[in-house]
Amino acid sequence: MARVHNFNAGPAALPLAALERAQRELLDFEGTGMSIIEHSHRGKAFEGVHDEALSLLRELLSIPDDYHVLFLQGGASHQFAMVPLNLLPPGKSADYVVTGGWSEKAYEEAGRIGTVRVAATTAEGKRYTRIPRQNELSLDPNAAYVHITTNNTLFGTQWHNVPDTGDVPLVADMSSDFLWRPIDVRRYALIYAGAQKNIGPSGVTVVVARKDLVENSRKDIPKIFQYRTHAENNSLYNTPPTFAIYLVRNVLAIAKELGGLPEIERKNRAKAGLLYGTLDELSGFYRAPVERESRSVMNVVFRLPTEDLEKRFVAEAAKQGMVGLAGHRVTGGIRVSLYNAVELASVETLVRFMKDFAKQSA
Repeated sequence: MARVHNFNAGPAALPLAALERAQRELLDFEGTGMSIIEHSHRGKAFEGVHDEALSLLRELLSIPDDYHVLFLQGGASHQFAMVPLNLLPPGKSADYVVTGGWSEKAYEEAGRIGTVRVAATTAEGKRYTRIPRQNELSLDPNAAYVHITTNNTLFGTQWHNVPDTGDVPLVADMSSDFLWRPIDVRRYALIYAGAQKNIGPSGVTVVVARKDLVENSRKDIPKIFQYRTHAENNSLYNTPPTFAIYLVRNVLAIAKELGGLPEIERKNRAKAGLLYGTLDELSGFYRAPVERESRSVMNVVFRLPTEDLEKRFVAEAAKQGMVGLAGHRVTGGIRVSLYNAVELASVETLVRFMKDFAKQSA
């Protein structure tokens, strides 16, 4: 079996060992005579998987006991609505820091539900090349919450410092950089992350939320959309995406075996350092548009001298087993996603190709 070098932005690469475990257990899960996909979400077999996944998340992130950990359906885009539905009461407003396409969508969706304001934006026309500095944030001390998107897959920018929001709860969409390094969970009131970047397949979203925030959230919205409902039912109020949660369990178990988040961060920084170092070395051919202090460790974006060269770059890389390198349709260019499951060897292969391509195209 020939595995490609997968640089897709999401759904993205998963650890091979997690997939191999799923392959071994697919037809007969732990001697039960059927697949985990076929098990009842209220049965002991799935309950064990579910609880293990929750326990691993708490351990890896050192999540305090006064935080809920939830597995929800609908993806991060669902959370664009669920956050304000729960946390934005009538008569209050929420602050949104707009740093890319996904934070734009989060802001727009919240505006359909209540009053929102842009606390800062780094838009330059239709592009974003940096994260705002603390002194650029115009924060309302009476806001219901402040929302940020910690990593921007389209434009390749990332928050490397947690903004100070005072007493206002900080809500973070961490879909594309969740679990890339250790974080202080207490700096956030609520974190949400679609799984399909670093922690599993599409179909499940992780929510980590302060218990008091959930308890005090709105009750005048449909029950299925209340965080309270899912917290009270251990994320089993309705049938969850069982196989997706099972694969999340597999990925988290491997993360623990590898040495946890400090070791994962070390590997991620090595990959990003190698790629950015190559871009800087070959800056006469490759152009990295993102401000250095805002460069994403997860999604590296760059341009070539012409769009025709970019198309040829993507096509020739694919012939050599490197896939997922075309930039987002909104931004164009090249995008290299370096999520946790992407190995350093894949980046080394890409860097060799980049050097050869630049030399041949000069």
